Amino acid sequence: MKTYTRIEVLKTMETTGLVPLYYNPEAEVMCEVVKACYQGGARLFEFTSRGPLAHEVFTTLVKYCQKNCPDLILGVGSVTDAGSASLYMQLGAQFIVTPVFREDIARVCNRRKVLWSPGCGSLTEIAYAEEFGCEIVKLFPGSIYGPEFVKAIKGPCPWTRIMPTGGVDTSQNNLKSWFKAGVSCVGLGSKLITNDLVKNKDFELLTNQVKNILNFIDSIKD
Repeated sequence: MKTYTRIEVLKTMETTGLVPLYYNPEAEVMCEVVKACYQGGARLFEFTSRGPLAHEVFTTLVKYCQKNCPDLILGVGSVTDAGSASLYMQLGAQFIVTPVFREDIARVCNRRKVLWSPGCGSLTEIAYAEEFGCEIVKLFPGSIYGPEFVKAIKGPCPWTRIMPTGGVDTSQNNLKSWFKAGVSCVGLGSKLITNDLVKNKDFELLTNQVKNILNFIDSIKD
């Protein structure tokens, strides 16, 4: 699998506008979900590390993507400490996403020049993260703040790049409100990769949904 610089990862986030995110303890299911998103046009995917031995599932996923999704930039989310960040980078993570801002995670990611996106909830916290080299912040949970918060941030700090996660859904009105407010991309999890979809193994539907979302995001940007 190709190794991407953090700037290449950032540019892909900005170009596509979408980072699907999901976790399943079954490696086979993870591979099917990621492949479906990839076939729909997604070029980034966030593996959310939320279960026992999740790193083993991720290792299988990395090997699968090397053969079946060669242009995919695979990252890991829900990372809460520097040790976990280091482990996942060693296993092949191309970017790290965290629910909170932590200096220890910033340091280990910066040392390897890997993009990291911390969860932030105030302008002060965002500015602090940027002082540690953050290229794009995760607005989390997005439902608490909404597009108006993004507009307020972008006023005094137009250089700030924001990726809301949580509170983002697949409806055109919701997506449009976020992008018109000035986000660089959005993170979509359970609203995109639903429990019913996975249970029914309707991966073709997921592929079509990703394709439609990416097309709509492109139309908003034009």
